[in-house]
Formats: sequence, structure tokens, C-alpha cells
Amino acid sequence: MTPARRPMRRIGDLLPQAARELGLEDQLRLARATATFEALVGERVPAAAGSARLLRVSGPALIVEVDHPLVGQELRLRATELLEAFSAAPGGGRVEELRIVGARR
Repeated sequence: MTPARRPMRRIGDLLPQAARELGLEDQLRLARATATFEALVGERVPAAAGSARLLRVSGPALIVEVDHPLVGQELRLRATELLEAFSAAPGGGRVEELRIVGARR
């Protein structure tokens, strides 16, 4: 007799519980936020793609590191659009401020 199989589940549905059990919930949340931010920048500000990185979400603010001041200026000009899109995205969250910092060398 063959044992009954459990129903299949998507791995994405299992990750939050596994991360919580391993104490990695904050890292998973940051990884999702980072992927969401990168996708939004690539879609809405393609010139900044690869030159801006989400460092962390600090309260209602996205802390973003940029490689060049011009990239930071472009992101500031599009801040309202980016923040609204990030707040509405599944991997994002409610944010109200975009803080730009220069790359540390």
C-alpha cells in the first residue's frame, strides 16, 4: 500500500513560517522589499537600475544607497511615484519617505 501524499503547496507559501521558525523573518522581509524596489526602479527609472540599492526600511522610510549624485536626484524627482508603487506592491509596504545616501567607498 502506498502512503497518502500530502497536497502540494507553493514554496513561497511555506517561506514565511520557515523564516519565522529560524529567526530569519526580518531578512526575508528585507529580501522581498529589495526585490520589489529593484523591479520598480527598473520599470519606472531604468537609468537608475543597478546604481541604486535598498539598504533597509526604517519605519516609514526607504533608505537607498546610490552610486552617483545624479541617480539620487533622479530618484528624488520620482520619489512620490516610487513610494506609491512600493506601498501598493505585494513585496513592499507602507512607506512615506525616500532617503538617499551616497555609496561608501
